[in-house]
Amino acid sequence: MRTFKMLIVSMVALVMLVSLAACGAPAEQPSDSAPAESKSAEPVEEPTEAATEEAPADTGTVLNIYCWNTEFQDRFKAFFEEEGLVPEGVTVNWLITPSDGGAYQQKLDEALLAQESAAADDKVDLFLIEADYALKYINSPYAADVYGDVGLTEADTADMYQYTKDICTDSNGILRGVSWQACPGGLIYRRSIAKDVLGTDDPEEVQKALDSWEKFDAVAAQAKDKGYYITSGFVATYRTFSNNVSAPWVNENDEIIFDPAIKQWISQAKNYLDNEYTLPYGIWDTESFNEAKEDGKAMCYFGPGWFFDFCLMPATLADAEAEKAPGNGSYGDWGLVKGPQGFFWGGTWLCAAAGSDNMNLVREIMLKMTCDKETLVEITNKYADFTNSIPAMEEIAASDYAHPFLGGQNHIAVLLDSAQSIDMSNITKYDQLLNEPLPAAFKDYFLGTITEEEAYENFYKAAIESYPNLKKPE
Repeated sequence: MRTFKMLIVSMVALVMLVSLAACGAPAEQPSDSAPAESKSAEPVEEPTEAATEEAPADTGTVLNIYCWNTEFQDRFKAFFEEEGLVPEGVTVNWLITPSDGGAYQQKLDEALLAQESAAADDKVDLFLIEADYALKYINSPYAADVYGDVGLTEADTADMYQYTKDICTDSNGILRGVSWQACPGGLIYRRSIAKDVLGTDDPEEVQKALDSWEKFDAVAAQAKDKGYYITSGFVATYRTFSNNVSAPWVNENDEIIFDPAIKQWISQAKNYLDNEYTLPYGIWDTESFNEAKEDGKAMCYFGPGWFFDFCLMPATLADAEAEKAPGNGSYGDWGLVKGPQGFFWGGTWLCAAAGSDNMNLVREIMLKMTCDKETLVEITNKYADFTNSIPAMEEIAASDYAHPFLGGQNHIAVLLDSAQSIDMSNITKYDQLLNEPLPAAFKDYFLGTITEEEAYENFYKAAIESYPNLKKPE
């Protein structure tokens, strides 16, 4: 299986290189950099005059959408399909592959490699990408120009948060993906536990008590004395550190570099497990979410709107079939603050696949789901997403919007400032398969069964298996 996976990765790299060289790109492939100056792949040819003309009429009868979970599917069905916007005679086909271990990327790569020769109804029309590997696809021939090929205008995307456009802008300044969401994150706390530990569940007072990592450490000790855990697992704070790094994971020499922020998280995780401030669970472990149930002992989780709606909220319900309302498990016994450090986590971007035979339909999906203010307001009201419209979020932040899961808080107002300051300049195309295995590689060190040096070696081994071109720093 590993040999097959590496063969696919090699094929993708080779095809991308050949395709790009055909566009007049230099033969040598430079390394990653920031989105606006990315060097993770060769430059793609500037759009021709013909490419900026209206797309030819759609001929496809199947709209193939590649993604890794049902998050966008739910929103698409509610705000596009159920509104009768899918043309008669067109079938929407969802091809969902979980993202763990790069499985989704592998499946998508195989489909994109076959795009040119695929039968009409098998062609990729729309594919979704995450921040952790966006550059891989944005700097490739497979994601269509949002303006020149798809047909959106700069006016259509003018109200989006700038970082959401920066991350999907290639090395030639061409926008190749758009998103319906922005993902500023915060600290989600259990109100009843905060009252017991801090004497208050008021967000303003809770923020004062947790507005630095030093204070967070002190409260972790207080929580333990009361019989609680500060977080449900040792990985809970990881994204807060990893999305505040001062430099990319990989330098210009293809060396894997541990940023001081990552080393700070390693130190914290070791300390928290040694002192039993947290539990030996990962972010997605069932046991981690069990600590959010009515009898759970975790005080804090970290995440953006999609996390507490799509992941945390369902775990709090005592009866999944009953109404989502206070009194059903711990639903409603939660609050949101900025926490020790502002951060972002994730995000989903829509890319039109070059060669799609449904480009006009893809354009309508992008317009409706990522550019229409009214739709984005409705998505926030229904799913709690922090959506990708500055005026929409400012409007909701200033309103009496109240989320019942958060005890009636307006979480958009809490996260508004963070959204404006998100910096994606240190991302690389390698991030998913460097961020994902790091906690697992260090877990045995945290538990005291291997040395710290062995943990680093385990991580380097896993990273280089995923990316053979990378190496340990000299």
